[in-house]
Amino acid sequence: MTAPLADRLRPTTLDEVVGQRHLLGPGKILREVAQTGNIPNLIFYGPAGVGKTTVARILAKGCGKPLHKLNGTSCSTSDLKEVVSQRDTIEGRNGVILYLDEIQYLNKKQQQTLLEYMEDGSITLIASTTENPYFYVYTAILSRSTVFEFKPVEPQDIRPALDRGIRQLEQDLGCAVQGEEDALQAICTACGGDVRKALNILELVASAAPEVEGVRTLTPEVVAQATQRAPLRYDRDADEHYDILSAFQKSIRGSDENAGLHYLARLLEAGDLISPCRRLLVMASEDVGLAYPQAASIVKACVDSAFQLGLPEARIPLAQAVILLCTAPKSNSAIMAIDAALADVRKGNIGNVPLHLKDCHYEGAKKLGRGGYQYAHDFPNGYVSQQYLPDAIKDRVYYHFGANKTEQAALAYRQKILQAEQERLKQK
Repeated sequence: MTAPLADRLRPTTLDEVVGQRHLLGPGKILREVAQTGNIPNLIFYGPAGVGKTTVARILAKGCGKPLHKLNGTSCSTSDLKEVVSQRDTIEGRNGVILYLDEIQYLNKKQQQTLLEYMEDGSITLIASTTENPYFYVYTAILSRSTVFEFKPVEPQDIRPALDRGIRQLEQDLGCAVQGEEDALQAICTACGGDVRKALNILELVASAAPEVEGVRTLTPEVVAQATQRAPLRYDRDADEHYDILSAFQKSIRGSDENAGLHYLARLLEAGDLISPCRRLLVMASEDVGLAYPQAASIVKACVDSAFQLGLPEARIPLAQAVILLCTAPKSNSAIMAIDAALADVRKGNIGNVPLHLKDCHYEGAKKLGRGGYQYAHDFPNGYVSQQYLPDAIKDRVYYHFGANKTEQAALAYRQKILQAEQERLKQK
């Protein structure tokens, strides 16, 4: 059975690896490590199809140690011990490299066993994971390893891989393979930064293209059929989910409606309606807040409409909410105020409720010294000067009026009634 094109074209040197310039470019650390031939324990973190396994194989070959590959989804403790036993063979006399794919699936006991072999030098570990290792990998393993993040390959970097693939396909098919520029660009974009997927698409399209006078032409139309929907790097329970949500909120906070709509589209295209709705609701108060208080009501209405409509129509009111929040004035005074108050409470800076504010609607309250509260509505402007905070923190200020028009108007009103109260007290 013929191996897939991506396997047949797997790079054998670092120079053939596409992408990952931040790790493999001239003078970059992973290339320098490879050239020394002394490989430390490594963890490669990144999405599928970006070269993690390929680089591991090249590193192992360069240091002259046998490479044993296991997968965290299926390996057992006995499998780990079997790899370690290879040190007793002639081939493994200089050490053994274990390439462990999907290390995050090892349970705690297996990771502890792995740690034991790392500590005594039985193996050199090169592990890979599509999940953030700082969330899933045993801390002791992380402390003995260097983590390198592999990133999705940019479209311009995928193109050289496609050119190599075309040359290989011409040999396999016994005819010329010609890719129209728009078709090749579509493959580079549709693969989502996954080189393996790009080569799989190329192979499929070339196989499906009719041969005319000894030439198979790859057209945008055929590519569109093979890539009806671009792959999304998204997982509701993993790193990508929180990265997109983080970018979503930061884009709206930064008043970039185009970026906000982009990340909303990615969330909705993945079928996630709840997450963007929750973020929009909190942003209406956290990031716009008192600069435009009506935003909370409008966003709530948009979110309610979205849930009543469901997808795909939900995209319309949610887009309205995103654009509204992006273009609205911003104020974080509300969240800063409540967080400052919570900080005092958590530190124990609370004090006793002033006696005149305590409940006195019962017999004997006066004997306890309670009473003396002044009803604000009995005074001009509905305001009277009296202490509300406990004595221990009576001068504490949590809320600071924002510089926006709405809060400055509220500040001006506050100053006006304070001045009126001072005049009233002078006249007493």
